[in-house]
Amino acid sequence: MSVLPLVFTSGWASGINAYAVILLLGIFGATGLTDEVPASLQRTDVMIVAGVLFLCEAVADKIPYVDSVWDAAHTVIRPVSGAVVGALLAGQSGSLSDIAAGVVGGSTALASHFVKAGTRMAINTSPEPFTNIGMSIAEDLGVAGLLTFAMFNPEAAAAIAAVLLAAGLAMVVFLWTRIRRFLRRRAQRREEKRLAAEARAATGAPPR
Repeated sequence: MSVLPLVFTSGWASGINAYAVILLLGIFGATGLTDEVPASLQRTDVMIVAGVLFLCEAVADKIPYVDSVWDAAHTVIRPVSGAVVGALLAGQSGSLSDIAAGVVGGSTALASHFVKAGTRMAINTSPEPFTNIGMSIAEDLGVAGLLTFAMFNPEAAAAIAAVLLAAGLAMVVFLWTRIRRFLRRRAQRREEKRLAAEARAATGAPPR
């Protein structure tokens, strides 16, 4: 079970930026920082493709509404990537079933993807773009920092990832509760204005 903390952390990171995870793991393995990374992730062509896709995500992730479209398109890609990376890590160490590792990595990636996509949809209700840019930078730094930390202290990194995941899920529920309440109130005010306008038109009263 020694590889499970790394699988969990990489799954959490994959749900936020799967391409960054593949690229970073490949670099860590190729530079000899860790022996946990399988050779398939250290291939030059894999790292080049991951790097190009990471740059594409870095741009799309900072544009309001484009980030939500990108997230929707990656609803399958991120969990699958988390599952594949988890299975490869387990196969490399031989300490955890490939299937079990895939389930852990994929389900964790799906949960963190839900947090990211939900948070971005909530942020996009604000017209200014600066929150998107700040959130995107924070996510990229968080993925890079925690994944690097996991190379040296996987148990502590997994604990941090679990806390971040739980906090993210709670934040998404809170944000969407507030947003739904705001949208209901706005719809109610519009309906009241419409009814008042119809009443004035029926009585011939001048509009306000």
